[in-house]
Amino acid sequence: METFETARLDRYFRAVTHTGNPVGADTRSLVITHLLADRPPFIRAVDRITPVAGVLPKPKSVHRAAARTVGLAYSVDELSRDRFTDPDAACAYLEQRAAGQAVVLLDVGGYFAPVLAELCDRFSGRILGVVEDTENGHRRYLELGKPPCAVYSVARSPLKQSEDHLVGQSIVFSTEALMRSRGDILPGRAATVVGFGKLGSSIARTLHAKGVRVTVYDADPVRATQALAQGFHVAASRPAALATAGMVMCATGNLALRGEDFTGLANGAYLASVTSSEDELELDTLTGVYEQSVVAEHVIRYTTIGHYFYLLASGNAVNFLHGASVGAFIFLVQAEILAAAARCASGEVEPGYHEVPEADRRRIAEIWLAHFNPPGAHR
Repeated sequence: METFETARLDRYFRAVTHTGNPVGADTRSLVITHLLADRPPFIRAVDRITPVAGVLPKPKSVHRAAARTVGLAYSVDELSRDRFTDPDAACAYLEQRAAGQAVVLLDVGGYFAPVLAELCDRFSGRILGVVEDTENGHRRYLELGKPPCAVYSVARSPLKQSEDHLVGQSIVFSTEALMRSRGDILPGRAATVVGFGKLGSSIARTLHAKGVRVTVYDADPVRATQALAQGFHVAASRPAALATAGMVMCATGNLALRGEDFTGLANGAYLASVTSSEDELELDTLTGVYEQSVVAEHVIRYTTIGHYFYLLASGNAVNFLHGASVGAFIFLVQAEILAAAARCASGEVEPGYHEVPEADRRRIAEIWLAHFNPPGAHR
């Protein structure tokens, strides 16, 4: 980001976080985040609400310059699912970074969910709450039943709808960019979108606008009817959806393709995901069955006797190869995360699932419009 852009973003976050209600000196935050180019101002804003004890970047989305900037001011630690599926490892990490402190956990993808009860029970400090950003993570926390602390989710917020729509567009952009590196294009290919949630529906509409024939498969019959109502062909089964598709976009966040599904891909099909491979694709079942060869940057051909397909970005979210940019709309979501973090940091929120009040969302939207809407466009 250019200096003036960073300065404007800092001003925006200062306006968002200015509440006049500082938290106690013994309160800290741990932040899981996509450490992209625009993230340092956001982390500084978190630090104004409650001092940041540690930053855990999602490993597949780290911008080097942003990592250097954040690393100069904060402890930056390695993030892995293993660290937060083992209660002993998770507790040891919290004790290392925030022993005896009250802590707010900022999450992207439900990393803290498997050990949240243990953390609340064993940590020498106090877990004030969790703020979750994604739909995938939102579902992981819902699976806990009644959580042992406050859990805020912005995944289904109205302020996130613009981001979800634009993320779908960025996924299609990056997918086509990788295909073009091999001399292929999207138009003329049949595409299948697996999952018709917020991202899947955006991907389907974007592909349709590019002249691509789109088939949708969703195991949820309600979403299948929604796809049909929007004019998409809806496959009755996953094998039927995959059989003739030259491009398959996986957007479930919950293992869109398992081992037996890969053999059902059409020869020469491209396969792309909207999230990490561990959440979307059961790739380890292909070891020893398919040979892998790099045929272009971020494009791997999987080949076995009589069958081959192309995997993009090693099965991880393709849009992060090109910055995953959704413009200034991401700052709406980040501001709501900050508002939720401030509520957790107050220490006054009961255990359970919570949303940021509508009044807070309206205030955020008004501040955002004042900072990022073109002059004269908003009255």
